[in-house]
Amino acid sequence: MGKDLPILSVSTAQPSAGEGEDFIHARVFCQKENSPPLKLLIEFLQSRAQRPIIPPQLDESVLQEWAWVQIALGYDRDRKPIHLFCVRDRGSYRDVYDQEKTHFIDVLSAHAEMEAQLALEYVTRCRFILTTRMAEKDVTDEGYDFNGWILEFYQEQCDGIVQIDNQGFYSPKGELIVDLSMSGES
Repeated sequence: MGKDLPILSVSTAQPSAGEGEDFIHARVFCQKENSPPLKLLIEFLQSRAQRPIIPPQLDESVLQEWAWVQIALGYDRDRKPIHLFCVRDRGSYRDVYDQEKTHFIDVLSAHAEMEAQLALEYVTRCRFILTTRMAEKDVTDEGYDFNGWILEFYQEQCDGIVQIDNQGFYSPKGELIVDLSMSGES
């Protein structure tokens, strides 16, 4: 069902020999049935004074596709791009969707606070999960900002809730509502 977009590098930066890759993952658990076409995300980023770098080999028509699975968007030619993954409750990668959803339902079910129950409701009702992945040792403040705009777009456009590994779940106002930093559960 989903269309695999090639993850093409837009970066000239290369990791040092022997250096291990650690990633920062963030997710938006989205309640809308379908992800908006990538073209809308690009336009949103541009409206926020961002300059997303799209792989030059990517056909423009692919950006109109709503059933995409993965793409890499750059924010700086000298930095590694941010990888975006979209897994759904149907079609390609449903097993990944089911694993992620089950994991976070289990994590949130262990918390009794009202905010955790709100986050649990979002995760339970989500139809797709948008995940971003950044190379921890390569990302800059601009990269964190760029990633934040991506998360905000999906949170607003798809009725979602944001989760960031080693941090927790965030409200639409950007406030940490379920702290998972000390639990190692994210």
